[in-house]
This record gives sequence, C-alpha cells and structure tokens, in this order.
Amino acid sequence: MDNEPAAGLFCGREHILPLRIYYEDTDFSGVVYHANYVRYLERGRSEFIRAIGASHSSLMQGETRVTFMVSALDLRFLRPARIDDRLEVRTLFDSVRGARLIARQTVMRGNDLILEASVENVCVDFQGRPRRPPAALMTRLARYLPAPATIPANDRAPAYAPAPEMVAAE
Repeated sequence: MDNEPAAGLFCGREHILPLRIYYEDTDFSGVVYHANYVRYLERGRSEFIRAIGASHSSLMQGETRVTFMVSALDLRFLRPARIDDRLEVRTLFDSVRGARLIARQTVMRGNDLILEASVENVCVDFQGRPRRPPAALMTRLARYLPAPATIPANDRAPAYAPAPEMVAAE
C-alpha cells in the first residue's frame, strides 16, 4: 500500500476523481480526443483501488501476484468535453464474479453527463491466466459492492429454466 494520499474521495459506494482537461487532451478544435476517455476511466478505477487500501503495485508484489486486464469496454459518448473543463470520473464496482470485476463509470461536468461506461476487468497472474482476486483485496472491496438481493427460499428461480418454446411437448 502506498503512503501517499489517494486522489479523489468516496460518496457512499462511489469514488469521485476530479480532473481538468488540458491542451494535450484535445484535438485541434479543443474537444477531448475520444481515446483519452479510456485513460480517464483507468485512472478512476486505479484511484478507487488505491483509496480502499490497495494499489496495483501491492497487488503485483503480494503473495498472490496479480494484475488486471480489460476484457470488455462499453462506452457511450453523450456530450463533448473541452479544454479547461473540470470533470469528475465516477466509479462504482457492481460485481465480482470469479476473476471478473465489473465497474460502472461516468464522466461528469457538473450535472452534465459526458460519458457512461461499463468496464469488465479480469484479474490475471503474470502468465495472463485468470485468477480470483486476492482475499485481502476482496475484503477491502466488499463494502463497496451492492448488497446481494435477498430472495426467500421458496421464491428462488431455478438455476436454469429453458424458454417455453424450448420445452418439448409430451
């Protein structure tokens, strides 16, 4: 864990990372170049992990040496950001399934939604094989995940139910 203060802050489960748009982030017209948003989202997820008491370097040097790879990235651009804009990258982790961590992220300018994203990261070892996140990370992350839905036992749906058209008539 780093001894440096983490950037950003939490508001409930959501981590908020402020950033400013510089000339280097824009194209000739002063609008943020689309690929730069991927970097902003990465910073948001990294600062979230650091803020909960972990860091990429500690995960890479720990007993179970792991890192993360993006396996799916879905972006929806809604408004342009421009030079000198003050933005916030907002990050929520929605679920952890096996080696996959699913994050929902937004980029905001005040109350204006600039971009929304869904990002799937896979925890991998140094040979690139998927691995469950280390227990220490999961312990720290658990309080920022949504509470599991509580379903009474008699109301549980079967694990697999074929669609009605798939059931053969007898």
